[in-house]
Amino acid sequence: MAVEVSVIATSSLGDRSYLASDGQVGVVVDPQRDIDRVLYLAGEKGVRITHVVETHVHNDYVSGGLELARITGARYLVAAADEVGFDRAPVSDGDVVPVSDGVRLRVVGTPGHTFHHLSYVLDEATDGGWQPVGVFTGGSLLFGTTGRTDLLGGGHAHELAHRQHASAKRLADLLPDGAQVWPTHGFGSFCSASQSDAPESTIGREKAKNPVLRLAAEEFVAETLAGLDAYPAYYAHMGVANAAGPAPVNLTPVTRADAAELRERIAAGQWVVDLRHRKAYATSHLAGTVSLGLDGPMSTWLGWLIDWGTPITLLADTPDQVTDAQRELVRIGIDRPAAHATGDVDAWAVDPGQIRELPMADFPALAAAQAGNTPAGLPTPDVVLDVRMTNEWTAGHIAGAVHVPLPDLPKRLTDLPAGTVWVHCGSGYRATAAASLLTNTGRRVVVINDKFDRAEPAGVAMADQG
Repeated sequence: MAVEVSVIATSSLGDRSYLASDGQVGVVVDPQRDIDRVLYLAGEKGVRITHVVETHVHNDYVSGGLELARITGARYLVAAADEVGFDRAPVSDGDVVPVSDGVRLRVVGTPGHTFHHLSYVLDEATDGGWQPVGVFTGGSLLFGTTGRTDLLGGGHAHELAHRQHASAKRLADLLPDGAQVWPTHGFGSFCSASQSDAPESTIGREKAKNPVLRLAAEEFVAETLAGLDAYPAYYAHMGVANAAGPAPVNLTPVTRADAAELRERIAAGQWVVDLRHRKAYATSHLAGTVSLGLDGPMSTWLGWLIDWGTPITLLADTPDQVTDAQRELVRIGIDRPAAHATGDVDAWAVDPGQIRELPMADFPALAAAQAGNTPAGLPTPDVVLDVRMTNEWTAGHIAGAVHVPLPDLPKRLTDLPAGTVWVHCGSGYRATAAASLLTNTGRRVVVINDKFDRAEPAGVAMADQG
């Protein structure tokens, strides 16, 4: 049987894991911490997992590799140069790892995303010898981009960008144009220098499309470093956890909180997170909560915004939504929420005065308000707040807007000019999170729940980009 590679996508974090198998045995690459997904897939395909491999010590999620190897008895391949607190099968550039009679892995050193990053060429046996099918590139060569080079500190970013360029060139020279490229990052992950431009790719396509294979080293380095924006604060904890050896996860239900307990937790300054869609939150929500709907990258923003270790309580329509949120959170090392509550919003409040609404508008409404014709039922904007990231702001923004990226907002809530705030982002998700934080300080806020590319056509004046 020909080798088959299955994708295990974690869209909320913008990452992919992989199961490569020959129908009998399987190799798992860069597994997320909730390994039940991997075990289910292997069982569905009837393959035994014999090898678990890491391309690098991950900075954007807690790995499930150690626990998966322990449960399955698989060999756990980790770079020999990485200092880790657990037993593993150390591998280095040039190693060849037999998987079965028809499948093997070749280890290729590809530093750049990290100093000891490895890629794994997947070879398939043919009548004429071994044929490369593709390469698991982790955070090295991605679809149309590369992994970012500043996660080990800005002081290393320039050197690692040079190494990233050399590593990508090496892979392109080593493999035929038809070889598949299977990266871990690049599908929305902040570990990527920019975002994926395709659902799949080959070495030949990357030669034609990827700047790392089209630019000279110095030009690539300059372009890469100039394009880097902030990355989630919780990344600081991921590499440490992965090097030490993550503990098994516990996804059993957490304790249920009643209205009195919710009020106490909010009063204590803990985070009580409303997982419902932002429109439901705007219609009716418990005062003091933060909107981070499960329909968006909840765990990324929550992990970025909180002070690490702050107790978190989850609010949702259904217990299944809480379960889904727990799964998202363990992937970034938030192992056990403090409590949860589900059901009707009114039941979360001790008294009706705790239930609030959050006004929503769109960019045509903002244009009208700025022209002196504020739509009925909405307060006139005194401040237009843009909570997008710096790269987004630089690419274009509203004239006169105040810019505070969402990750900076918790520490800058008192920096904003006085008055009613109309807040926007790229679509409405981050704006609603920002609005909930601002409302909790007593500010009057309107969420612009609209796509930013509609602002200018709606008549909103844009700043001159020079």
